[in-house]
This record gives sequence, C-alpha cells and structure tokens, in this order.
Amino acid sequence: MTQNMNIAVAGVAGRMGRQLVKAAIDSGHAISGGSEAPGSTALGQDIGVLAGLRDIGASAHAGIGEAAKGAGVWIDFTVPGATLTALSALPRLGVKAAVIGTTGFSAEEEKQIADAAANIAIVKAGNFSLGVNLMEALVRQAAERLGEDWDIEVLETHHRRKVDAPSGTALMLAQAAADGRGKPLSELKTAPYDGPDAKREAGKIGFAVRRSGGVIGDHEVTFASDLEIVSLQHTALDRAVFAHGAIKAAEWAARQAPGLYDMSDVIGL
Repeated sequence: MTQNMNIAVAGVAGRMGRQLVKAAIDSGHAISGGSEAPGSTALGQDIGVLAGLRDIGASAHAGIGEAAKGAGVWIDFTVPGATLTALSALPRLGVKAAVIGTTGFSAEEEKQIADAAANIAIVKAGNFSLGVNLMEALVRQAAERLGEDWDIEVLETHHRRKVDAPSGTALMLAQAAADGRGKPLSELKTAPYDGPDAKREAGKIGFAVRRSGGVIGDHEVTFASDLEIVSLQHTALDRAVFAHGAIKAAEWAARQAPGLYDMSDVIGL
C-alpha cells in the first residue's frame, strides 16, 4: 500500500499544475505547497481553490523556499529555467525526490539535471502516460527489427499554445527509434522537409509538427518500406492521464536512492 505523501507542485495555477493538484488529492496525498511565477495573480491564493477544489490551507508562493517547505516530492511541469532553479534548491530544503515533466532542455541543461540527480531521486520523462511509455518500448523493438531501408517518421500534434517543437514526447519516441538502430539521435534526426531540394536521406528519422486548436497530444511513428507501412499511434483524450502518471512516478521516486530515472523504471518496462 502506498504511503501518503506531502507533495509540492510547480506552476500550480497552470493547466497542468491544476491537474497535478487534483490527481495528488484524488490519490490520497497532501499538497503542502506550490509555486507560481513572480507577479502572477495566483500568488497567495489557496492551491485547492485554484484547482477548483476546496480550500486546503496551502498557498501559491513565488519563492522555492516557501513553495517546497515540508514537501517530500516536488513535481515540476514548467519551463527549463524554473525547473533547474528548483532542482538546485531542493536538497537543502530537505526534499528527497522530484518528478520532472518539463521539456525543451538544451544538452547543457540535461547535464545539469544529471548532476542534480547525485543528491536527489529524479524521475524525468517527456510523457507520463502508461500508453506512451508502452509505445516507446514498441518503437524501440520495431526499429531494432526492421532494417534501415524502412523510413522512420514521427508526427506530433498539440494545442496552439505549446511552445517547444518537436514535443518532448516526439523526441522521446525518436530516441527510442535511434536506440533501436544503435545510433545517436543527433546523427539520425533530419531537418524539416522544406524547399526545392528537400529530398529524404536514407536511414534518417524525420519529424513533422502540427499546432492546432486544443489538441492535448497526438503522436504517431511510422515505419515504411517500399511495400508496407507499420504505424504506432497514441492519442491523449484527457490531460489527467499525464497527471495521474506523474503521481505514480512521485510515489515510486519517494522510495528510491538519488539517481536519474524515467517512466520505464517506474512501470518496469
């Protein structure tokens, strides 16, 4: 049986932040605090009320010290700069674990996260849904078993407000395909097809990005030969799927030694 925890959430007034608060409370955990950007109108407001629930006696703070006070796990789906600032502060605040769903990190920022994992258990993933993580495993297997004469294309669609592209999930799936091919993604990732001389290079992994309306998240990976096509697809119907996956990751991370983990570790894939 999972022991109830004190959880702090970054960006509590955002769409994902509110879902995380709801999922944590639905799972029997307490929200001990949370953060919002300086100047936000949500600062000082009760986190439960912000999430459309009851008053829970915990407010949104601008400073990480107050936001993470008393928390066992920090959950962060914000932006790279804010996430890295939080990770550097969490150990001295007594927080033992973090769940990171932020995407769009540079290579240097990824290294900073790996360094932070020497002092805290971190579960970091481009996507926290069970279905996507199963799809990741299937993509890796398909890429390993199908020859390099099969073209790999990754298509992702998200809502119009999403900033980074390709999405963290698209990059996660492409990384799985590259792992299956036994090569670095940086070597296989091709630039967008554009212009009069945009011929596809054999063996590369292509990307296509769509930003449209309120789409939560749709990802498809295709493997195509001259004779047939194999497609693997995942569609998120409710943003809550990511929040509940993140809470499962938080429950798991709270029991781990310092280190950098992903959802494959959490769900045993």
